[in-house]
Amino acid sequence: MARPFLKWAGGKRQLLSEIESRLPPDISECKTYVEPFLGGGSVLFRLLEKFEFESVLVSDLNPELILCYQAIRDDYATVAASLGSLSKAYPVDKEGQKEYYYNARHEWNSGVGNSTELEGPAKAERAALTIFLNKTCFNGLFRVNKKGLFNVPCNYTKRPSFPSEEDLLEVNLALQGVQIEVAGFKQCEHLVGDDTFVYFDPPYRPLSDTSAFVSYSKADFDDDDQRDLGALFRRLDSTGARLLLSNSDPKNSDSDDNFFDELYYGFTIDRIMARRSINSVGEGRGEITEIMVRNY
Repeated sequence: MARPFLKWAGGKRQLLSEIESRLPPDISECKTYVEPFLGGGSVLFRLLEKFEFESVLVSDLNPELILCYQAIRDDYATVAASLGSLSKAYPVDKEGQKEYYYNARHEWNSGVGNSTELEGPAKAERAALTIFLNKTCFNGLFRVNKKGLFNVPCNYTKRPSFPSEEDLLEVNLALQGVQIEVAGFKQCEHLVGDDTFVYFDPPYRPLSDTSAFVSYSKADFDDDDQRDLGALFRRLDSTGARLLLSNSDPKNSDSDDNFFDELYYGFTIDRIMARRSINSVGEGRGEITEIMVRNY
């Protein structure tokens, strides 16, 4: 089974059972699967394992993330070899790791803005560098500033966990035939019809000022974007498509906050338990509710 090769904030691995229990009862009749906020890919890999779609179309606005998926799909062996070289040369002492990591981060940042033009080995090597930084940075975050520069500090550990060549091969095999594009969520609309299942996992609406981590790309995702997504959800509902969406539950921090209840009024809204961090301190980690919205 293919598994996510990146640690991604807001990843859905822990919620797969909740998501699976809410899949459309007739999902086996859906010919097309669309996922416009790809992220770590937990849901994609689980669905590819269990169902056979005629077409699968996934996208994300983060060009570096999409580059990784494309590179592994098209040339996993070079990605694996490059990642192996990086991991083998990574020192075990703190000072050595610090120098090696920040040199790698500088190299990555030097290539920002040009990743969509890369092809062949250069593309695969860029993907390997992204995976390396993801596995050696603090808390496995992917976070960039307004200029798109990766700004997460080093995490000092003697044994970082990198995906093996076999892991990347499993991902490669799963992604064969999958269309993977850099695109915003609105661009999926023309792909959706009455034989389509769409899963939306947008950047979550922050529950507090200190939990407002939305910089997976250099563009933030604010309440206007959430409303635009809600409007798209309603338009796609009229096509007969099956739709499922995840997001935060504002009622964790304000019981009177009906933002999503009003935005998705008329659809089924389930509240499920999830272990998340709702602020920057340890006491903020624990069981909170999240919402799952569906039109079936």
